[in-house]
Amino acid sequence: MSLAFFVFLPMGIALRSVKHSLHGVAVCAFYGSFVIACGSSSLYRKFTPDMYPNASHSRHGYAVLVVALVLTLIDALGAIHRLVTFMRSATHYTLKGLWKAFSGHGDSDSKGPEYIGLIGEEMNSIDDTKNHRHSYDDAHHPCDFDHGNTEQWANHVRVHSSVSDGTLFGPASPHSEETLHDLQHFTPRVSLLRRVGRAAFSTTEMALVFAGFGLLLTGIVIYTGGCRQNYVNGCLAHLIKGGIFWSYGLFTFARFLGYCSELGWSWNRAPTSGYPTAEFVESFLVFFYGITNTWMERFGANPGDPYTTKQIQHIGIAVMFWFAGLVGMAVESKTIRKWLAALAIDKSEAVAEPETYTSSFNPFPALVIGVTGSVMASHFQTYLFQVQIHALWGNLLLAAAVLRCFTYFFLWVAPPRSTLPSRPPTEALASFFLACGGISFMLSTEEVTIAAMRHGRDDIMMFAVTAVAISCLAFSWTVCTVAFQAWLKTRTKPTVSYRSAA
Repeated sequence: MSLAFFVFLPMGIALRSVKHSLHGVAVCAFYGSFVIACGSSSLYRKFTPDMYPNASHSRHGYAVLVVALVLTLIDALGAIHRLVTFMRSATHYTLKGLWKAFSGHGDSDSKGPEYIGLIGEEMNSIDDTKNHRHSYDDAHHPCDFDHGNTEQWANHVRVHSSVSDGTLFGPASPHSEETLHDLQHFTPRVSLLRRVGRAAFSTTEMALVFAGFGLLLTGIVIYTGGCRQNYVNGCLAHLIKGGIFWSYGLFTFARFLGYCSELGWSWNRAPTSGYPTAEFVESFLVFFYGITNTWMERFGANPGDPYTTKQIQHIGIAVMFWFAGLVGMAVESKTIRKWLAALAIDKSEAVAEPETYTSSFNPFPALVIGVTGSVMASHFQTYLFQVQIHALWGNLLLAAAVLRCFTYFFLWVAPPRSTLPSRPPTEALASFFLACGGISFMLSTEEVTIAAMRHGRDDIMMFAVTAVAISCLAFSWTVCTVAFQAWLKTRTKPTVSYRSAA
């Protein structure tokens, strides 16, 4: 199961992002390893007594499988549509052409009618047009910001050939100098419904990796026979909340490496507009977590029972998440920002935006994490060891929040001017502290801590280094996953030229 979700599934996502022809092989490997895992699980249950009756681990696994099958079906329908379109439009068929149409390979750059017939002439005329390139990118992307000389080598990547350059600037071209002011009428626009569908597909596909992590946790619980009777609610709370911080740390580290940089989520200047900021997504998740967790704190309590001190503590934290996330989303709203900007304008005039408006400096997600870590570090517990381990992960979360604030400070002083990931070192540390804090959070369940004390394993250093070791292993996996996707893009996209900023 781990091979399916943590090896073949990320490979399939990376291959699909560049429309690689081997994407189908990765999908088949994912389902093959999933079937082998299900078969092994069935054999294990037959030859061993049922240690955990009515466990939901298997049901969750099959639910995840159904979601994966739905995504594969959507992909298959798209492949069939491309194949039918190719067979209707092509004058002659080749095996290579059929395979490219079926796999979608080579469709990443949509080419207009001006590109028809140029592919065969490209190699013959590339030498003649090499020295007659025009600075077209600034005009072709009217939404791009004015980059400095340092960044333009990385931000202006050509996705068309030199022959296409000449065609685009021919007198009959709608993008010639004579019709440059009419450029926006020829810019293809993707419908809102299609954009939402693509975003939902990509998000669901990536969520399957975290669903695999959830299956791994429930599998460990079933195998060890933990989280029974009175421990169920506390165990669920620690595993779910700790798993959220763990996943948040890994995703933040992936952003640090450059994942989602095309959306401007890697502390860089967004190449395109129209996407929500990473801080808006974080604020929404904080809001969603708070609004759902507020009502879950009473699970296990009888109607009419008075609120305990611990319930009030946890509900207070959940309400903080609720409204802090709401404020964070409001701060990220472009409409509300325009309303607030109107307070400083007395008359209708063109006002230059500050340079800091190009980035998002939203401290509210970091605020709730820091406050949560601070208060949980002093959370009352029955035994000293339990207090110590709560202080461990609480201080780790607090440190992550402080480092995020340092990131905002440095970016406020020098906002990013390039579309390349800026990779602030504070975020590398913050993501690591988040992951370590999440693991320590999961290990701080009452059942685990009491078992550790009974067996003489109540050593805070042992728990800390275990969390660090697991986090380092997961970060290595993250580096391999993101680097593999980046390597695939270098094989299918034009090479970017860089100039030293010195």
